[in-house]
Amino acid sequence: MGNASRKKTREATRSTMASTVRDSPSRKPNSGPSRPTASTPPTRYPRIESIDGRHPLARIAPSAIVPYAARRRRDSKIAYFNFDLARMIGLIPARHPDRLTPSLRRTILDTFSLVIVNEWDEEHAHPPSPRDRRPHTYMATRYLQLQHPDKCGANSGDGRSIWNGLIRGRHGQWDVSSCGTGVTRLCPATSLSGEFFKTGNALTDYGCGTAHIDEGIGAALMSEAFVRNGIRTERVLAVLSLPSGQAINVRVAPNLLRPSHFFGLLKRREDEDLRRLVLYYAEREIQDGRWPKIAGERDRIRYLARRVARDFAQATASFENNYIFCWLDWDGDNILTDGSILDYGSVRQFGLYHHSYRFEDTDRMSTSIPEQKRKARQIVQRFAQLRDLLLNDKLTPLDRLRDDDVLTLFDHEFDRHRRQLFLRQIGLDEEDVDATLRRNPSCLDSLLALHRRLERRRSSRGVCRVPDGLSWNAVYCMRDILRELPERLLRSAEEGSARLGAEDFYEIALSAYASTRDRRNTPYRRRLSLDYQRHYLQLIDSIASRRRRSRTSVLEEVSGRAVLRNPYARMTGDGLTHATRRLTTNRGRLTPEETFRLLRAFADFQQCEGSPASDAFAMAEERPLVRRLHRSLLSLVRDYRESL
Repeated sequence: MGNASRKKTREATRSTMASTVRDSPSRKPNSGPSRPTASTPPTRYPRIESIDGRHPLARIAPSAIVPYAARRRRDSKIAYFNFDLARMIGLIPARHPDRLTPSLRRTILDTFSLVIVNEWDEEHAHPPSPRDRRPHTYMATRYLQLQHPDKCGANSGDGRSIWNGLIRGRHGQWDVSSCGTGVTRLCPATSLSGEFFKTGNALTDYGCGTAHIDEGIGAALMSEAFVRNGIRTERVLAVLSLPSGQAINVRVAPNLLRPSHFFGLLKRREDEDLRRLVLYYAEREIQDGRWPKIAGERDRIRYLARRVARDFAQATASFENNYIFCWLDWDGDNILTDGSILDYGSVRQFGLYHHSYRFEDTDRMSTSIPEQKRKARQIVQRFAQLRDLLLNDKLTPLDRLRDDDVLTLFDHEFDRHRRQLFLRQIGLDEEDVDATLRRNPSCLDSLLALHRRLERRRSSRGVCRVPDGLSWNAVYCMRDILRELPERLLRSAEEGSARLGAEDFYEIALSAYASTRDRRNTPYRRRLSLDYQRHYLQLIDSIASRRRRSRTSVLEEVSGRAVLRNPYARMTGDGLTHATRRLTTNRGRLTPEETFRLLRAFADFQQCEGSPASDAFAMAEERPLVRRLHRSLLSLVRDYRESL
């Protein structure tokens, strides 16, 4: 492409970006997600009504979307509505009560109770009635997916989802999508067979176009808990139940673009759409304050690769620290471009570091938790390739980018963030974390290495099959060690001993997965327990020396924070499955408002820096059924705290 042509295209891109900002509907500011006092609800909800399918992405990168007409369906009911999220993003007023008024209920259903008119409907002459047809089209987006045969993203992407639109509030812009709104031409079944399918068909799981209510409630439970603990994720705004047990699950994120959206255009060499998509993404991030102000297009393109390196390094370090499985692969399909989690069907949080767990899909096994770092690095490497293409009009082979600066940045940021998270988990305050990282004492590296060795210890029983894949279960619960060790060391010092005996140390650490062989008190294990405590106390002593405090006073301070940051009962995949089932089987006996309060209380209980005791008082005025369900959910978390 010549210089004159490139200049003309870039001027057109800038014009489109400016028009995108101008054309976005203006909205009044909205305050944050406080719990409101009673007020008179409005009779109309114009911000919800404005979510009508229109989205600037359809103009920015038309080759990345497939438009669909849609019709209103009239058989859905609201099972869950996230009032806190709706207030935060400006869909309802800040002082709106947690109540579905008739007007709000009607507006939610009119806006989100949809099914697309797909290719099968057109082939079989099933047009929607004029009364039910929506005025604007909705888009399914194309993105790269490894399991699809074309390997370039032309026929893969949103197989059962649509983008509902874009909203702008006081806290930035938000993309809204719905899952379970009908089967699109981008589903795996159509890619494999070349046929179009009727929505709701029973011929293929990956071509039915539907979602189950368990998916929506489970995603709401997990995502709300993640948000409270600083893990970036899309969130569930609403779950609409259908008579069949299926559902429409409405989700929200600040920016729903995935790496695979970019990689599909890169693979197909649709360079100008790729350039426009990159600049659109950058403009969104700058407008919403997540990126610094960057004026030039070339600087924005360079910054994207560096920002992805930093975001994915922090995300994967957080996944390892929190034992989160998120099935990362180089196509960047199951994660957002800023490292946020989405698509909770293959997301798990473990109670122990079950690092050998693999999710089993229909055609392949997933990556494991430690492999996520390598896959994230490959994603960063492809963004470096994308950067070179847009800057130099030349596609650099991936093997020549193995030593690129952005990969060095990724490695450095991963190690730094992993150490930071570990120090916070120990119970240090931010000042001590920063000081320890700056001075980088050898005791930190030694303690972290020992911690990693113990948490990676696997059961002598070997590989076992689990309901959704394979696992080789961990033996030690190192979160219990970090929670209990400071208090136990204080008690031990009062009794005249600086350290715990090996038996006491392993009494805390051993999990239910440990076999008789794993529980033997061998000389090697005794030495490990003593070395761990020695390096732990060296770290405590270095903090005490810097602050001119005693070891005892630092341990007392650390102990309180360690209890909060390493809770005894933590949500796991198995616990979430049972909690979701408990809620969905009782959904006919619960109002949407009660479901919202149950989910909020459950997520608050999972907040590591919060006080779980307050949630019991939050349920005090609920019906007996709701209180029983709340106690049941918390009991399930405790019962499955060590599981997958």
